[in-house]
Amino acid sequence: MSAFARFPPRLQEAIVSRLGWTSLRPVQELASEAILDGKNAVVLAPTAGGKTEASMFPALANLVEREPEGVGVIYIAPIKALLNNQEDRLGTYAEMVGLRRFVWHGDVNDAAKRKFIREPAEILMTTPESLEVMLVSPRSPVQRLFKDLRFLVIDEVHALAGTDRGAHLMSVIERLAPASQNDIQRVGLSATVGNPDQILRWLKGSSEREGVVVDPPKALAKRDLFVGLYDSVVGLAGEAAARASGKKSLFFCQSRALTEMVAERMRGRSIDVFVHHSSVSLEERRAAEERFAHGTNACIVCTSTLELGIDVGDLDRVFQANAPSTVSSFMQRMGRTGRRGGTSANTTFLCEDSEAVLQAIALIELAREGWVERVADQQRCWPVLVHQLLALTLQHGAISAERCWEQLTRVPDFRAISRPEFDETIEHMKKEDFLFEAGGLLSMGQNAEKAFGKKNFLELYAVFSSPVLYRVVTTGGRDLGSLEQNFVDRLVEDMSSFLLGGRAWTVERVSHDERVVIVREAPGGRKPSWGGFVPQHLGFELCQKMKRILTDAHRFPYVDEPGSKHLDEKRADLGDLLRRSGHAVQLDGSIARWWTFAGGRINHTLKYGFEVAAGWKVIADNFQLRIEGDGVGHESVRAAIGKMASATFWDTPEVRRAVLARLPGYRLSKFQDCLPEKFALEVIESYLIDVSGTVRWLAS
Repeated sequence: MSAFARFPPRLQEAIVSRLGWTSLRPVQELASEAILDGKNAVVLAPTAGGKTEASMFPALANLVEREPEGVGVIYIAPIKALLNNQEDRLGTYAEMVGLRRFVWHGDVNDAAKRKFIREPAEILMTTPESLEVMLVSPRSPVQRLFKDLRFLVIDEVHALAGTDRGAHLMSVIERLAPASQNDIQRVGLSATVGNPDQILRWLKGSSEREGVVVDPPKALAKRDLFVGLYDSVVGLAGEAAARASGKKSLFFCQSRALTEMVAERMRGRSIDVFVHHSSVSLEERRAAEERFAHGTNACIVCTSTLELGIDVGDLDRVFQANAPSTVSSFMQRMGRTGRRGGTSANTTFLCEDSEAVLQAIALIELAREGWVERVADQQRCWPVLVHQLLALTLQHGAISAERCWEQLTRVPDFRAISRPEFDETIEHMKKEDFLFEAGGLLSMGQNAEKAFGKKNFLELYAVFSSPVLYRVVTTGGRDLGSLEQNFVDRLVEDMSSFLLGGRAWTVERVSHDERVVIVREAPGGRKPSWGGFVPQHLGFELCQKMKRILTDAHRFPYVDEPGSKHLDEKRADLGDLLRRSGHAVQLDGSIARWWTFAGGRINHTLKYGFEVAAGWKVIADNFQLRIEGDGVGHESVRAAIGKMASATFWDTPEVRRAVLARLPGYRLSKFQDCLPEKFALEVIESYLIDVSGTVRWLAS
């Protein structure tokens, strides 16, 4: 029997008559069968591949057959924009079978939320942070709302698994689970990843249900790919404008600054250009999405804000400035095109330098081979552990350490944290007044209230650090977006100008008390230096693919003549060195360059190893190490590499202390300050270096 035949008649009739469907797609049949059988599931399909229906139709079937008391399904999206985008679709699906859905996030007014609490809809759409707010708020009767909760549907789950936000989501789910009388069925909707079984294990948490990965065979499809090299952003933007003319397109950039530069240079070229990134105001972003959806000659220049499953309608082309850092991002972005019959999925890479050309080729070739990144299996997520300790004290008023431990051990992201380490963290937080203990119960300390208590603990609900932002408004009062404080601090009134929303603005006045920058239009501008001083690492596999491309002579028909010429020059420069057996080390006097192509984390590990083992000064990037100092030579470099190839070297207490002492004080989480120093350093260490991966690579 097909899954569709197992749906109740009311749902079958609605799908046929209201939606005009005559059958389900393969992914929808397979997922519906698994979900109707009561299994947890991870459903893999590209953007617009039918994942939403694959999860929601069987959930609706369950609700129609036996209506829940309160909320029956929670649909969770990583960002509000995706919720807003799916609001009408899920509203239609609920309404066509006589059910209701409600959207709960920070932009929804209190009156609507109060009405939902009085009369809960069967389907709740929300974000992880908003679900945390509901758990903590005394105004939310969690036991009543969720006593018959049956399904959790997590959209774009690959964007959450293995991250701090994923650890936060799982913590909230495990705190919510006891409120329901059911073993809540968990369904994750994902783009293609290298290890979907790991996501399924992570998503299971404390659930005792069986699990399945739904990954139907994918038909081979034609891809239209182009990689071009341009001598400036002006040339790159001009090429994009010409290719986008008369079409609907997205143009992805890797930074907000480049987004602004490209948009400014595309304007005035007979195409409507919109800007979409996190510093552009919500009002401006929504206007861009709305006008774009109804346009035919339009391009949105954006960062990854439009990479997730936000639907902006049928697209003709996707452009990419330079190259994204992962195969997953490339495939997700390309998957936005080729949905109409007779069209091909496509990506046009417009590169500023030869390194970006090489990276784009490597991404394409890895995707051709069927390789895609694995989601990290994190087990010691310290920042979120601290966050959850504070959230539990806020939720319960006062709570024992024992009860906290019992709750947090259900979360996969904490499973390698031992009880003595947990107790040590509690003692440190008490000592630093982040926690206060009385009568064996923990409550929030004064320093935690100072750090996170503003605006009803708004800072506590978001796991990520929130940079201090200044609103940017015109002299007429129009809200343009925001700038980070480290940029605003360098602005001079009536002199400084910058780009925002793809236009140039001159500063009239800065109000530090109100955190507002008042601006007027300017004829030109300079780009904002959009924060972010933490290095962006490329993965080992991508960098190794770039190395293999440099060592062979294969031609790539999708690369233009300037790009091919620069690739040939890079091959001539490095090819022979990289083909030699042993380590590719170049020597110039007392300076050595070791071309590893091992990626950012391994290269930074090697950097600290050289500094500790030999006292040399080392600069590392994704592809090479520049080694300088007394005694640098082929033999001494090889000897140091030999030392670092042994795990024993790294396990030596003196070496570990020396490496940790050299780690920069990156603020990767606002909860680092609550941790004992060694665990705070571990947070930085896990981001920046990879000792086990380094030893494995050197040994190979």
